Amino acid sequence: MKFQFKTFLSSVAKHAGRVHMKYFEKTHRVSRKFRAGIVTEADTEAERTILRHIRKAYPKSSIITEESGRFAGNELTWIIDPLDGTTNYAHSFPWFCVSIGVWRDGKPLAGVIYNPVYRELFFAEKDKGAYFNGKKIAVSATGQMRDALFGTGFYYSQGRRMGVELEIFRELNEVALGVRRPGSAALDLAYVACGRYDGFWERGLSPWDVAAGWILVEEAGGKVSDYAGGPARIDGREIVVSNGRLHRSLVFHIQKAQRSA
Repeated sequence: MKFQFKTFLSSVAKHAGRVHMKYFEKTHRVSRKFRAGIVTEADTEAERTILRHIRKAYPKSSIITEESGRFAGNELTWIIDPLDGTTNYAHSFPWFCVSIGVWRDGKPLAGVIYNPVYRELFFAEKDKGAYFNGKKIAVSATGQMRDALFGTGFYYSQGRRMGVELEIFRELNEVALGVRRPGSAALDLAYVACGRYDGFWERGLSPWDVAAGWILVEEAGGKVSDYAGGPARIDGREIVVSNGRLHRSLVFHIQKAQRSA
């Protein structure tokens, strides 16, 4: 079966984005998840919208989604975050997105990330490149740590774990031009893919946080690994991505900080 991902994923992401904007900057019905942040009505309605489209077009699919869990199938696996950056969203901070990754046999096939506030749509497909609003993109050419801008996140780390993450942040902040922590891992990965960031790292992530951004980075010419520089796993809970040129140095400083924390 030949899959037509570009048009389909772009359309579904924009449908979900319209749900985001329907409730944005309004009073939200907020509920809390145990050690996993909050949920708004936009999360649940956007997820229902995405699932409806996928089940109609690809009824045999497996689905992994943040709010509803897992649904078994026997064809493709769709890994969905209907609203990445919910805490930002609930506070009217315009850094959030919808993220949908398509995987098969443990490998990414396609992905879309869409920020409806700025109408920024990122799409990638295996061996076909990565695109931002229809234009092909590539990772940055930055080759020196002192010139690099990195992104990161702390997720829901607490206690000693948070201390380790802060030590990594401190270490990278010392050697890089700057480090940012805006609060949406999916958008952070997209920004590495288009060269706005030179790299990104975060621990404590779930598959839906990275499923789409992973292929964006790879198709844009970047590198993806775990914190030790080895192969990353979709369920590995940690990721390091970069433009490739800085990857060894980025991993080195992460490891150095972990040893001293």
